[in-house]
Amino acid sequence: MLLLIVIALWLSLAMAIAWAVQRGTSLSGWIDTIWSFAVGVGGIIAALFAHGDFDRRVAILVIVAAWALRLGSHIGSRTKGAGEDPRYAKFIEEWGESASLRLFVFLQIQALAAFILVLAVYVATANEAPFPRILDLVGIFIAVMALAGEAIADLQLSRFRKTPQAKTEVCETGLWRYSRHPNYFFEWMFWCCWFLLAVSPAIASWLSLLAPLLMYWLLVHVSGIPPLEDHMLRSRGEKFRALQRHVNAFFPGPRRQETHPEGELK
Repeated sequence: MLLLIVIALWLSLAMAIAWAVQRGTSLSGWIDTIWSFAVGVGGIIAALFAHGDFDRRVAILVIVAAWALRLGSHIGSRTKGAGEDPRYAKFIEEWGESASLRLFVFLQIQALAAFILVLAVYVATANEAPFPRILDLVGIFIAVMALAGEAIADLQLSRFRKTPQAKTEVCETGLWRYSRHPNYFFEWMFWCCWFLLAVSPAIASWLSLLAPLLMYWLLVHVSGIPPLEDHMLRSRGEKFRALQRHVNAFFPGPRRQETHPEGELK
């Protein structure tokens, strides 16, 4: 219990620092950068001080550290020299004069969400079953595939943004041809691994299911896809509407063909 309290306090402090950084720089990309590293540190603390199987804790520490370093460094490098994140910019504009206070509260809610994610990691680190089991290997495989998939999606989008077409077109190359947000899908997939690493009759392993459920809800219905697609519709218009008709929003899948009244496929 004390370990979870320490992790909760750390996440709250980290997001207070993120608030101060955003207020000082007017670049909200640093919020997500700090959030990623804060979650990673929280997971590492859990791996170091929980009382589960040692080998499993080492594996979890490596996985969490790899996730945090990759995502945090990617968002940080993208934030350097960039403008304000359109998602946060819209929130701040809508909040008006109370933006500073409401942003602070919003980031503390993000700290709570981060705690739920780290709780899944903690439950896995507290698992005393001998490592590795088949479930552990499947969980690690899912984590590795998710990390690789998200890294590839981010790299493909970064390359597209450096082309002249990026100013007026939408990215439909590589993984982006089969999902409008493949990076979000693989991020969600990463948090699905923890239940497999946590499963044990001796602990409340079901708590680890809260992580993928929360991540799916946030990405698909709250702070991920909705505000980003709203921005894309305003900036790309019909081109993005056409993408919406042909490509799944979240789960990768075959591109859909558009049927015209005459019955012809486009």
